[in-house]
Amino acid sequence: MTASPAEHAPVPALFIDRDGTLIADAHYLADASRVQLIPGAAAAVATANAAQVPVVVVTNQSGIARGLITTFQYEAVRDRTNALLSADGAAVLATYHCPHWGRPKEPCECRKPGLGMYRDAAAAYALDLAHSAYIGDRWRDVQPALATGGIGILVPGIETPSADVEEARSALSARIFMADTILEAVSIALAMIGARTPLQPPSGAQ
Repeated sequence: MTASPAEHAPVPALFIDRDGTLIADAHYLADASRVQLIPGAAAAVATANAAQVPVVVVTNQSGIARGLITTFQYEAVRDRTNALLSADGAAVLATYHCPHWGRPKEPCECRKPGLGMYRDAAAAYALDLAHSAYIGDRWRDVQPALATGGIGILVPGIETPSADVEEARSALSARIFMADTILEAVSIALAMIGARTPLQPPSGAQ
């Protein structure tokens, strides 16, 4: 009898943002034919695949609640993204999305930096959030590391607000990093989460 994922010892993962990190941010992308991988994205995911570290995509999609995109359009973009990655020899374990508007209009537990999507993935695939890395082009993609005890890596892009960059710079520590590219971010993450002992927050961290 094959064991279910939840019966295995938890393993670290890379939780990676989609828009602006893996694909170009087109703002409420509804047309799957417009999906464009960011240079180095497939290589970054393939590097994690080679290291046998699962990659989980986590993405806020408030456009669904706003009526700007449909669930069907979101799924088509998701599938196109996965197909482009696969064509370059890269694969993600799963993709999670938050379809809600977000605070204060539509509070939820899943919209980043909330931990809902991460906890769902951890429960479904036996992932160790405290040993995982949280990667993206916005501070909200990185911030979950502060709550879980993992590491966060900001990869600033053309759409990254300057306030997010300053937030990351002020938080730089043994657990928060910045990288110029997604491939560099994955390299940092793999070097860090290979540790066999739990990552500990720096002194004074919340």
